[in-house]
Amino acid sequence: MNKKYFLLLLLFLPAILFAQASKQKKADRYYENFAYTKAIEEYKDLLEKEYNQAYNQQQLANSYYKLRDPENAVKYYAMVVEQPNVSPEVYFNYAQMLRGVREYEASRRWLEKYQEAARNPKGVEQLLKSGDINVYKGLESFRVRPAGFNSQFSDFGSFENNGTIYFTSARGTADTKTKIYDWTGEPFLDIYKVTAGSNTVNPVSGDVNTVRHEGPVTLSADGNTMYFTRNNYLKRDGKKDDEGINHLKIYKASLVNGSWSNIEELPFSNNEYSVGHPSLSADGRTLYFVSEAPGGMGGSDIYKVSLENGIFGTPENLGAPVNTPGNEVFPFIAENGNFYFSSDGHKGYGLLDVFVVTTEAPGNVQNLGEPVNSSMDDFSFSVSGAENTKGFISSNRTGGQGNDDIYELNILAPLVLKGKVTDSINDKPIANATLRLLDQSNQQLAVLETDSVGNYQVEIARDKTYPLESKHIKYNTKMEEINTSSMDEKTELVHNIELSPINDVEYLAEINKIYFDFDKANIRPDAATELDKLVNLMKNEYPELVIEIGSHTDRRGSAAYNRRLAERRAQATRDYLVKNGIAAERIVTYKGYGEEQPEVDCTTCNEEQHQLNRRSIFKVVKME
Repeated sequence: MNKKYFLLLLLFLPAILFAQASKQKKADRYYENFAYTKAIEEYKDLLEKEYNQAYNQQQLANSYYKLRDPENAVKYYAMVVEQPNVSPEVYFNYAQMLRGVREYEASRRWLEKYQEAARNPKGVEQLLKSGDINVYKGLESFRVRPAGFNSQFSDFGSFENNGTIYFTSARGTADTKTKIYDWTGEPFLDIYKVTAGSNTVNPVSGDVNTVRHEGPVTLSADGNTMYFTRNNYLKRDGKKDDEGINHLKIYKASLVNGSWSNIEELPFSNNEYSVGHPSLSADGRTLYFVSEAPGGMGGSDIYKVSLENGIFGTPENLGAPVNTPGNEVFPFIAENGNFYFSSDGHKGYGLLDVFVVTTEAPGNVQNLGEPVNSSMDDFSFSVSGAENTKGFISSNRTGGQGNDDIYELNILAPLVLKGKVTDSINDKPIANATLRLLDQSNQQLAVLETDSVGNYQVEIARDKTYPLESKHIKYNTKMEEINTSSMDEKTELVHNIELSPINDVEYLAEINKIYFDFDKANIRPDAATELDKLVNLMKNEYPELVIEIGSHTDRRGSAAYNRRLAERRAQATRDYLVKNGIAAERIVTYKGYGEEQPEVDCTTCNEEQHQLNRRSIFKVVKME
């Protein structure tokens, strides 16, 4: 190399290193101040210049983690986990982000590695629990579509009250001085409203919105009292803790002449930790909220506090099974008593999922499943009114308009599966038939029995395929499938079932054997009673039934004599049926078999065994 150029390189190298070190400080300052969108750009520049790569890869991965961007986070965490002496927390973060891109098996492997490296930390057992996700057992179905009032910014936390939808948004059009929140690069959050059925959005009036974050929100049933989340900011006196963090608090506002005023901080808010996400019960006597208060079970827990005549009681942690060592957020209690919340500590499809604890199963936390949940953050579930047919969720799932978007829920009632079970030959209803409804794993969901006129009815979910088994002692068992796809406009599915009778006259007519006395061919009174049942079956139940008769003897006497005796018995049996109204052509064969086909195959038979062998039997030739 030319000495002149080599000397220039040596002169410029300290300046280059100084510039990169300065950029590193700038990037870290952004990160420490939660300005993750700005930090990302600086870290990317540093990586392009191959400066401090291991450190900047991890900072970039962590920044995407904070922004809930799993696709980019996974890309950089994959590099970080290959570095030596990596913190176990990196494994956990990587596992969480892998769930966000539906890499569930990989996520499980890194959770196991985290569990081993961190020496059995809290919060992993639930996520590593074997078996499938505990999906909601309810039969209603959810239809999800983007709300028409979403913006290109974050919109979430919809809650309907008396025909007005309140929600939180970073669209920056509220009547406050617009400031940019460095964490997301979007304006600070404010509370907005829109009339149900409209897309015309306005900020709430009054003193609720400020230059800081506001939302989400809940209202009293009469719509005159609002509880909302806001940064620790009241009368321009925003306060930070010792680490420079301005926490969230819950405030109360009153509606006075159409404007929200009289802002008050709730007594259990605190300067040292966040309290937010208020949700008021329908009767107004319990306020649910989220807090990171010391002594909880994890990152954030759900609490409840009583409210009587404007006076709050002592907050109570909901504990297990709702709260976990992970994060539980956005509680909502419906008018029917079902309790909904979001969590990343229960086993789910991705990051935050929506879960429910029903009044019927208070100890069972159930994942609401897809399409309510996705691989991304799904939260802020709410339903409107006592009928629970409409509602909202919020999500940053792919395909949205902004960062977080609001989705409208159409909650469809279960389908009513109903029908009649009939005989396939005579179309008569079959009472007391047994129907077993199964799932796709052939696990039994319900057992039904038809009523006296063959009817059955049960509620089932939409968008599923159910194996259905129908059976009765007199009929052949039937297996078929019920498909409930594409039935949103229906409230019931009529499915009639035909069962074919078994080819057993004795079962169908419920008759006993036709027995004869020793060396006799006459029809005894007990035999006549049984033959009358057969006559009724052939006349009234199956008028097309065609049979054959076979008669038999015991082994006393010669084989030739017994064959002739059996033929007389077959003739007597046939004549009785014809005499009582059965057309002769419906008895195609009446044959004597003598002693050749004994019921009891014995050499030295007792009298009871001899009697069992002296009989006439019937076979079905055709039913229709």
